[in-house]
Amino acid sequence: MDTLVQKIAPEFKTNALVGEDFKQISLADYKGKWVCLFFYPLDFTFVCPTEITAFDNAYKSFKEANCEVLGCSVDSRFSHLAWARTPRKEGGIGKLQFPLLEDLSKDIGRKYGVLLEVGITLRGLFLINPQGVVQYQLVHDLGIGRNTEEVLRVLKALQEVAKTGEVCPANWEPGKKTMKPDPIKSKDYFQSV
Repeated sequence: MDTLVQKIAPEFKTNALVGEDFKQISLADYKGKWVCLFFYPLDFTFVCPTEITAFDNAYKSFKEANCEVLGCSVDSRFSHLAWARTPRKEGGIGKLQFPLLEDLSKDIGRKYGVLLEVGITLRGLFLINPQGVVQYQLVHDLGIGRNTEEVLRVLKALQEVAKTGEVCPANWEPGKKTMKPDPIKSKDYFQSV
C-alpha cells in the first residue's frame, strides 16, 4: 500500500447516514476544515461499535479542533440506520453526531488503499488538512480498536506545526514545548528538557 501522506486526499461522493436521515456527502463539502476519515470493516460486528461510539463520545473535542469526523464501511446506509437504531447495550451505535458513509461499490476503500480482497476494509484512519492534503495515515488489522485520544493528540500536533512552523517532539501534548526545525535553534528545546 502506498502512503497518501502529503498527497491530495482522494475525492468521493456517496450516500451517508446523518443522524437518522440519508444525505449525499462528498469530501469537497468539508473544504476549509480538518477531516478525520476512518474506515471500519462491517456494521453489526464487535470492535467496530466500540470505536464508532468512542468517536461519537469525542466528537465535541474534534469539533472544537475544527475537525469533522466521517466513518466509512462497505455497508449500505440502510444497514447503518438499522445499526443506529440498535441500542448501544445490545452492540448498536445509537444516533451519531457524525455521518457514516456507505461504500457499497468499495470505491472509497480502494482509493484510500484499505480494501481487502475479501471485500471489507482494514481499520484505516486519515487526517486531512483544510487544503485537502492527507497529513496522517494509520492502518492496522481488524482485531484492535483505535484510541480517539491519540487521534486528537496527533490532530492537535499537526495543527500546531501548521500554525507555528515549529515541530512537535515525541509524546508532545497541547501546551507543551515545541522545537524549531533548525540545527542551532533546536538546542533551545533540548536544553529545556
